[in-house]
Amino acid sequence: MTEELKTELEQVSSFQVGDLVKGKVVKVEANQALLDVGYKSEAVLPISEVSVLHLDQVADVVAEGDELSVKVIRLGEEDQLIVSKKAVDSEKAWEVLPAKFESGEVITAKVADVVKGGLVVDLGVRGFIPASLVENFFVEDFSDYKGKELTLKIVELDQEKKKCILSHRAVLEEEAARQKEQVLSNLQVGEVREGTVQRLTDFGAFVDIGGVDGLVHVSEIAWSHVGHPSEVLSEGDKVQVKVLKVDLANGKISLSMKETQEGPWDKAAKEIHAGAVVKGTVKRLASFGAFVELLPGVEGLVHISQISQHRIETPQEVLKEGQEVEAKVLDVKADQQRISLSMKELEPKVEKPKKVEKKQEEVDPMTNTGLGVTLGDVYPELRKLKND
Repeated sequence: MTEELKTELEQVSSFQVGDLVKGKVVKVEANQALLDVGYKSEAVLPISEVSVLHLDQVADVVAEGDELSVKVIRLGEEDQLIVSKKAVDSEKAWEVLPAKFESGEVITAKVADVVKGGLVVDLGVRGFIPASLVENFFVEDFSDYKGKELTLKIVELDQEKKKCILSHRAVLEEEAARQKEQVLSNLQVGEVREGTVQRLTDFGAFVDIGGVDGLVHVSEIAWSHVGHPSEVLSEGDKVQVKVLKVDLANGKISLSMKETQEGPWDKAAKEIHAGAVVKGTVKRLASFGAFVELLPGVEGLVHISQISQHRIETPQEVLKEGQEVEAKVLDVKADQQRISLSMKELEPKVEKPKKVEKKQEEVDPMTNTGLGVTLGDVYPELRKLKND
């Protein structure tokens, strides 16, 4: 009996505040857990000492049978041990986090809570992910993120203030940069790829061609004139693009949609032939003639001499921009992107007035040219003599 008491006293005296001990969870209650640490009574792990984060119940983190490392933080009544799990976790965390911060190592953590302004994770210390650093796009509702595992980088660390700021966005941007570099290095000028329209701007459309965005300038969207990309494109559209230029130094890619489509002059060569009558719209007027659009991106020239059968000084005397006209095709040179047209060929032919030549009358000695009366009219006898 004395020997057992002596052993118990030695065991009691062997546990002091600050000691690190290992124990097995034997009971989980709402606000605490009991651990067998080889002491005369179970050690008490209060809910406030389970985690650095707020818990609704101990069972959210601890289950019966768990082996835990804990720290003795005080002795309760009858020398009962009060232990802390979060103290051990915190010490371990501050031993490794600075190195991870310096190296930029990517870590994985489960979102423990969604709070105002961002997300919270338990790294042994409270880690906070601001809303702006969760994704590389705007997120309106973070409720689905609770319980989700995220890859993270430490972007700010201060042990004195117990501050640990994390970013999932930084990981995504690094991955995107690596992917972009790989795509850029493999791209070939002239290559045709399928892409997805990501963004529309006044000057063009950004198209994702496999993890990297390239710009389709508004002038490269279609062969016909496009005032704004939204006239023909929407975000999410699948499109075919041709690589025009790859700028590795600046990470920029120039793309073309129209280069993957049949060119207007290829179409013109098939559909427009000399001698045909075509309809078009006057697009531009110049001093030497009028340019008429026959197909999107295809214009023919009506030379000023071919506008009208009547002589004109300027095309503006007869035509105006936007006017619909008919013309006859005189010549097609698709390889030179030239078509000659004539409007006057379709006008009715104007007959030129015939020139009347005056016949010279024979001079009759019997004619009084001044009066237009002949002597024969006055003296019929003289005419009779003349005839004889």
